[in-house]
Amino acid sequence: MNTVPMPQWLKDLVGRNKAALRSSAALRAQDSIDRHALHTVCHAARCPNRGECFNCGDATFMVLGDICTRGCRFCAVSKARPLPPDDNEPARVAQAVKEWSIRYAVLTMPTRDDLPDGGAAHFARVITAVKTLTPEVKVEPLISDLRGDETALKTVLEAVPDVLAHNVETVPELYSAVRVGADYRRTLGLLENSKKLAPHILTKTGFMVGLGETDEQVKRLMNDLRSCGVDLLTIGQYLAPSAAHYPVARYPEPQEYRAWEEYALSVGFKGVASGPLVRSSYRAGALYRRAAQTDLAK
Repeated sequence: MNTVPMPQWLKDLVGRNKAALRSSAALRAQDSIDRHALHTVCHAARCPNRGECFNCGDATFMVLGDICTRGCRFCAVSKARPLPPDDNEPARVAQAVKEWSIRYAVLTMPTRDDLPDGGAAHFARVITAVKTLTPEVKVEPLISDLRGDETALKTVLEAVPDVLAHNVETVPELYSAVRVGADYRRTLGLLENSKKLAPHILTKTGFMVGLGETDEQVKRLMNDLRSCGVDLLTIGQYLAPSAAHYPVARYPEPQEYRAWEEYALSVGFKGVASGPLVRSSYRAGALYRRAAQTDLAK
């Protein structure tokens, strides 16, 4: 059970975002999601930024269903026997992206260890459908570790996404307690292989703080990620979805996030989003543009 009280300043931030869910723009976004029978990680993971993002026309579409085959203790996504891939899903996602006039589409997935390729081929079809219907849209797939299968990773990269994202989630010292079924070296290997296989595609990852990590562990993690060539980074506060999930150890103050962002930029990340309510897909388009500008300035 979480025994660490949430500070009032963070309660206020969360409260403002919940209130934004009642706006007309947010309700229209939800209506579109419902009509196309789509899943969003915004709902599945109980993201605290739903109000803000829906009002901006942003959402992260979750393909391959909303059921995960692993049991990470931090995650709110359902754990059960998933359904087979839906052959009509790529077209529905692409239509929703067009309908929303989205210019930067983030696509994510639950871990699908039940599928031989981890769902890579289906995921690639979704990327291709979006790019075919709306060629001007940038696409960022946020994938599972695909069990370290390099062939599956190639399948996703061959769909030519603009960014390849995979989250490290936490420092390696906490993996056994927090990330059941995941492996720190496998995660680093996927990010490193992506850069080797497709050096022109930006790589991105994100992790949570407040799980019990130390500042030194956070900095070592960032150095590990840079050694794998990761370009973009997000850092955000862990919020336990329920009392049954992994407990929050602490709530870092805003100045700590600023210090982590400065350190990340100092070791070579091209774009960093660091803040209490930052999530891996938060303002993803802006982070991508920042990295593109960094490359142009060289």
